Amino acid sequence: MPNIRVRDAAALLGVSDDTVRRWIDSGALTSAKDDAGRKVIAGDVLAEFAREHASPPGDPLGVGSSARNRLVGLVTEVTSDRVMSEVQMQCGPFTVVSLMSTASVEQLGLEPGALAVAVVKATTVIVETPGGAS
Repeated sequence: MPNIRVRDAAALLGVSDDTVRRWIDSGALTSAKDDAGRKVIAGDVLAEFAREHASPPGDPLGVGSSARNRLVGLVTEVTSDRVMSEVQMQCGPFTVVSLMSTASVEQLGLEPGALAVAVVKATTVIVETPGGAS
């Protein structure tokens, strides 16, 4: 199991190093020391903590769907021609880009500042790991 340094855990959780240290000091997050004496968090412990403490924004659509990958965000940019449009959304720390017809953009009222939900339902999801592990 990989060990994750406090600063890297903070970046993954979207909080400051100090917040992670406070969680460790309060007992909310378990840590250990690596060979160099730095505080580290076991990867599986951090993953469980992230799942338990995830607080995505509420889904403003309130519709039933079989898609589980729903990312609430703001439209940040729309680039359109007569037929097709590129819509960029900021969903938390992630940028999501969608290509759709310009007619759909107009029908949905997508423009910078609009609240929207990016729904991803795919049979192919590529997962990569650092260091070129195979």
